[in-house]
Amino acid sequence: MQNPKPGVPTREQIRRAPKVLLHDHLDGGLRPGTVVDIARETGYDALPETDPDKLGTWFRAAADSGSLERYLETFAHTCAVMQTRDALVRVAAECAEDLAADGVVYAEVRYAPEQHLEGGLTLEEVVEAVNAGFREGERRAREGGNRIRVGALLTAMRHAARSQEIAELANSYRDSGVVGFDIAGAEAGYPPTRHLDAFEYMKRENNHFTIHAGEAFGLPSIWQALQWCGADRLGHGVRIIDDIEAGPGGQVSLGRLASYVRDKRVPLEMCPTSNLQTGAASSYAEHPIGLLRRLYFRVTVNTDNRLMSGTSLSREFEHLVEAFGYTLDDMQWFTVNAMKSAFIPFDERLAMINEVIKPGYAELKAEWLFDQATSERPLASGSARGE
Repeated sequence: MQNPKPGVPTREQIRRAPKVLLHDHLDGGLRPGTVVDIARETGYDALPETDPDKLGTWFRAAADSGSLERYLETFAHTCAVMQTRDALVRVAAECAEDLAADGVVYAEVRYAPEQHLEGGLTLEEVVEAVNAGFREGERRAREGGNRIRVGALLTAMRHAARSQEIAELANSYRDSGVVGFDIAGAEAGYPPTRHLDAFEYMKRENNHFTIHAGEAFGLPSIWQALQWCGADRLGHGVRIIDDIEAGPGGQVSLGRLASYVRDKRVPLEMCPTSNLQTGAASSYAEHPIGLLRRLYFRVTVNTDNRLMSGTSLSREFEHLVEAFGYTLDDMQWFTVNAMKSAFIPFDERLAMINEVIKPGYAELKAEWLFDQATSERPLASGSARGE
């Protein structure tokens, strides 16, 4: 990736830029080799491939179907190898290490505790194992010269009936590494209002939650998540574009829901590559994120499932830079949006913005300026040297 216009970052600069990740699934980001290792150790024999490289290719191909339901089926294998304490600690630690190596300085990683009970663990033991893994991963990253802070989001499956229980679990661990609550799974037929009691409970406890909405399903899902359930953020929210009308002359008209989302600064957890896989967008260049950024919605950039999408947060930004010509200023804008929208206290968010994110981008911009000055300085001619 070259620098075709001022401030457009190289691939290496994108990787080194401080980034913030709000929408990443723990069971969607395993290393293929780890899946193979744990399957061998635990006797799980249903993997479609046992070679790590081939398995990684299989996951990406299986997920690249254009169907959210088919995309979700790939998680049967990752969840199957995440049923013991040791496995959960390992997966969470590697998650933190991998994100830190990619330049992520703050991440909220979500998982559904109810999907990790087949080996006899309790819900509490699942949470404590994942928390221990995140802390270990943070420690290893720090030793390797990278720094990251990871918070957990506990997810309830929208087709199940344990959302109240998971919400209470999230609240009980809110001072021990869990920063919020979420619901996930197939949207069609499972509206967020089915879990209204859980969201009402979280609001009464002054706690945070996000809701997967507006990905496979449309505007009604977003409307329910916000106006009935009171979500702090929207997981994906890409279908808000359906309430925006762009005219042939470039004029744009926002419907009432889109206007509300923009006016209230509702954070949108956009996941471009995942959206392409599930059919929510047809290409990076046509992804709604381009228009939403121009209209100053509070858009954030995320990975969703790094294994299934074969992606990282740096790769997501690479695609957007190539599609829209985004600069370091644009990257900083997305990153500050994400940090503003994180579920940690205000003073801690502000410190991350002012002490980590802004200085990091300032350094990258300074590099670009000096590189440009060096490359554009004309060499002295022979006559100028007196020859």
